[in-house]
Amino acid sequence: MKHTVIISGGSLNEEFALDFLEKNGWDYLIGADKGIRFLKHKGIVPTHIVGDFDSSTKADLAYFEKVPGIEIRTFNPVKDFTDTEIALRLALELDGDSITILGGCGGSRIDHLIANVRILDIAGRAGRTCAILDEKNRIRLMDKPFVIQKSEQYGKYVSLFAYGAKVEGITLRGFYYLLTNYDMEYSDAVGVSNEITSEMASVSFKSGKLLVVESKD
Repeated sequence: MKHTVIISGGSLNEEFALDFLEKNGWDYLIGADKGIRFLKHKGIVPTHIVGDFDSSTKADLAYFEKVPGIEIRTFNPVKDFTDTEIALRLALELDGDSITILGGCGGSRIDHLIANVRILDIAGRAGRTCAILDEKNRIRLMDKPFVIQKSEQYGKYVSLFAYGAKVEGITLRGFYYLLTNYDMEYSDAVGVSNEITSEMASVSFKSGKLLVVESKD
């Protein structure tokens, strides 16, 4: 199974990101615009660099242009896609099985967080697993029933949101708040801040897509 990591230009806890990379490794490592500043600072060589580089410096890009073996794709700042979406589409092109986006939670830019959450569907429609990850949250999009082992959950809280349209027939087991055959509308907030109470929690539904947010205090 090939794993692609995208270092995006949003809020990035460097200690967390470095620990994740050291423990999980990568087959492909894509620096997206400002994300290359972290890679340069830590002496990490990516396999690919993409972006319009309006958020990083010319010195950042020039540093990696001198390193052999890195594929660099430069885009006009007037473009239809965010740098993170460009990186995600490259990850799909590289044919990796799973994708992790670090620095995708946006920091003070809530618009970038919303955009990054929306592009999870691009990976989902391509049949790949993709997660936005930081030290407090793991965000995924699920289009079929799934389970979460309590020993493997990312944080204390699990929140579920209908993505794009109604999710029909949701049944939750092994959670503090249970649901049985519940239809969740797009505007419904009933799935916020649930907790796992059993060794394994299950989420089943008949149709739709669920945004799953696991969070730590």
